[in-house]
Amino acid sequence: MNNLNLKIIYRFLGLTAVLNGIFMFIAVPFSLFNDEEAVWGILNAGIITIFIGLLLYFFNKPTNTNIQKKEGYLIVTLGWLTLSFTGMLPYLLSGSIPNFTNAFFETISGYSTTGSSILTDIEAMPKGILFWRSATHWIGGMGIIVLTIAILPLLGIGGMQLFMAEAPGPSADKLHPRITDTAKRLWLIYVTLTFAEFFLLKLAGMTWFDAINHAMATVSTGGFSTKNSSLAFYNGLPFVQYIVIFFMLVAGTNFVLTYFALKGKVKKMIESEEFRYYLFGILGISAIIAVIIFFFQDPNLQSTIGHPMVFGKTESAIRHALFQVTSIITTTGFVSADFTMWSFFATGIFFALFFVGGSAGSTSGGIKIVRHIVMLKNSFLEFKKALHPNAIIPVRYDTKAVGQNIVFNILSFFIIYMLIFIISSVILTFLGLDFMSALGAAASSLGNIGPAIGSVSPVDNFNHLTSGAKWFCSFLMLIGRLELFTVLILFTPFFWRKN
Repeated sequence: MNNLNLKIIYRFLGLTAVLNGIFMFIAVPFSLFNDEEAVWGILNAGIITIFIGLLLYFFNKPTNTNIQKKEGYLIVTLGWLTLSFTGMLPYLLSGSIPNFTNAFFETISGYSTTGSSILTDIEAMPKGILFWRSATHWIGGMGIIVLTIAILPLLGIGGMQLFMAEAPGPSADKLHPRITDTAKRLWLIYVTLTFAEFFLLKLAGMTWFDAINHAMATVSTGGFSTKNSSLAFYNGLPFVQYIVIFFMLVAGTNFVLTYFALKGKVKKMIESEEFRYYLFGILGISAIIAVIIFFFQDPNLQSTIGHPMVFGKTESAIRHALFQVTSIITTTGFVSADFTMWSFFATGIFFALFFVGGSAGSTSGGIKIVRHIVMLKNSFLEFKKALHPNAIIPVRYDTKAVGQNIVFNILSFFIIYMLIFIISSVILTFLGLDFMSALGAAASSLGNIGPAIGSVSPVDNFNHLTSGAKWFCSFLMLIGRLELFTVLILFTPFFWRKN
């Protein structure tokens, strides 16, 4: 550890805590407006968090402000843990979630944008706490790390290593040569999308409070709702669900492509191979699910057909299919109905979608579509190479040759991902879950999805899990959100050796 710049690590964690505490204060007005006792818990949590952050920041002035890769990995992982351990203080100090394990689970589920919950009555929670719960999604969605990179130059610290370690997906596309400008542009897009959805949801019939919470949860692909039945609460307001579908699609798209589209360069988006697979994959799978819903006669959906705002059985089937497929692929985790009620075949399709993920460079979790594309292309090339062993045929993505090292990295990622899923499923059965629920909880936590199958289905939650299972799922959420390698590399002996 002698070769690690510990002061720069502590200083950065202090800055992360300060920013997190400031965000807590934003939840205070919501409690004051509703005259809630929880306001003191939120206020004290913010003060304590900022105080801890300031201590770490001012008592660790580094002589060397250069961040190397090792420091980058540690800062990102420890930064996420700092967010989670300080972020649970509003729950604990307000008494909303008095249990330490439950408070941590709910918090890391928020920051990792997983959306799994232990709350049994969400609507009974104080409004200030519900806002903070949604805010953890919003902070974690793009990453407070990226936000901090935008102001690091003011501190004389270079942030490229951090961006490479934290930026979601295998894509390292940049909007601007300077990393700080990239971070600023990403956050500008993020904020713009959030407010755009907020205004549209308000116009569509949501209250202003529900609109801002659902906007934060959608753009971050998180999935926390202010309603016990999630977006199924709005089955009588189809336009609300269509708005959420659109913004889930956008949030699951590479933010670099979104940036170019907003600049009028829509051709770049259309030419993207990953975007085409992403969009047409969602439409194709949704069509299959819509047919299943239409003929299966799901009683949960038929009960809403008579509502004057609902257009009919066909529209309902298409909307719910599109909603749930988009929600799972983008790893948002919102629910418009219990998809495990749509036949075993539909449940099987949704379980397979747990391993897809959204686009690289988006806020969604999972394996990511670009990795699947490269793996499939590489597999087909192996057949060609079997016939022509001396031929040099590179894998091509977006008409460009993909380096062999990137192909190996993606194959390694997939193997490790599936290995972790299998081992985690077995561990969760040991920790008290039945086999089906263990598969669902492992896949959901690792992919940052939210609702799963078995006893953690869309109509259930994670409250009944044992403490051990909750801590283990929390660990899976963390490594899933930070793309495995960022966290797992810390467990390797060579990471801690001197250079």
